[in-house]
Amino acid sequence: MKTKDFGERLKTAQSAKQAMVAKFRQRPGPDDPAVAERQATRAAVAVARDARKAEREAERLAENERAAAERAAHAAEKAEQEKRAAAEQEADHAKREAESKAARDARYAARKARQS
Repeated sequence: MKTKDFGERLKTAQSAKQAMVAKFRQRPGPDDPAVAERQATRAAVAVARDARKAEREAERLAENERAAAERAAHAAEKAEQEKRAAAEQEADHAKREAESKAARDARYAARKARQS
């Protein structure tokens, strides 16, 4: 195994630094057409993403409104059924009361007829 001396290590480190600088300098600048194209593509993707997000939000709001209208209609229907049931119960109660009054009046009339 060969051991490296201090000078060799310094030279290796310097060449690594130079390679990193060269790699950095090879990157295209902000005015490069490829960079501008990538930025335009990213902007188009962001606009499309925002449009899909707005569409989903609009669909969600429409669904919420539809569900609220459905709940309101169901509540109105239930209230109408309860109102009808209460009216039927009231009518039935009035009918039973009228029948019991008629029976009571008939008993009273029969008693009067027996007494006279």
